[in-house]
Amino acid sequence: MSVHQQIKRVTTHVLQEMKLRGDKIAMITAYDYSIARILDSTEIDVVLVGDSASNVMAGFETTLPITLDQMIYHGASVVRGISRALVIVDMPFGTYQGNSKEALQSAIRIMKETGAGGVKLEGGAEIAESVERILSAGIPVMGHLGLTPQSIHKFGTYVVRAKEEAEAEKLLHDAKLLDETGCFAIVLEKIPAALAGQVTASIRIPTIGIGAGSQCDGQVLVLHDMLGITQDFSPRFLRRYHNLFEEIKGAVAGYITDVKDMDFPNEKEQY
Repeated sequence: MSVHQQIKRVTTHVLQEMKLRGDKIAMITAYDYSIARILDSTEIDVVLVGDSASNVMAGFETTLPITLDQMIYHGASVVRGISRALVIVDMPFGTYQGNSKEALQSAIRIMKETGAGGVKLEGGAEIAESVERILSAGIPVMGHLGLTPQSIHKFGTYVVRAKEEAEAEKLLHDAKLLDETGCFAIVLEKIPAALAGQVTASIRIPTIGIGAGSQCDGQVLVLHDMLGITQDFSPRFLRRYHNLFEEIKGAVAGYITDVKDMDFPNEKEQY
């Protein structure tokens, strides 16, 4: 029996055990209570309240506009619906880069006001001071390397990262640094599978891949993408498990027809 089938509550320690035993970690995003309740009825290991809420919930082109208050709102909504999975909240752009004191204050607010189990930050050596300060307060930190969407204006594109030797070496160094600093896991986004495998084998903590191949210790997808609610985002790594866009559209069309034809409500549907 795998670790995730035995435990009643997923913790950072459980994820470490899963890596050691070779049990893969399943992580998915959520942003509201109703979806969180559905996820809670499954055996999902980690629920990420991602700053991807900026895209799929608020309609922004990038993750940069979402605020700390908004992330706390989404985080608290999700936590109220989860009893088993570990809930991690993304720290939004501008709340931790370049100022470790602000980073700690932001992380404390997230933990106190959402009840989440930890926070996630993007970057390596450049944010090490913020990571250390947050960890010093006893707050679990998940790292994020490779394609870091909050740095999209620096990259200028969403193409695969770390294909060149220098960037690959920096990523490997950053992963080891985050491990040694005390992070409990690292998301590896859109990097070559071989490099992700090398990173996974060289650090003690779990890696969670998105577009980083099968050698990672776990995988994460954005819920709205894998359910087919979003239609204009189709990278190679995305597997759509449903087409809810068409299902919801069809259901609403049926409702409209029934209302217009005076078929809804019928006699059984009124008092």
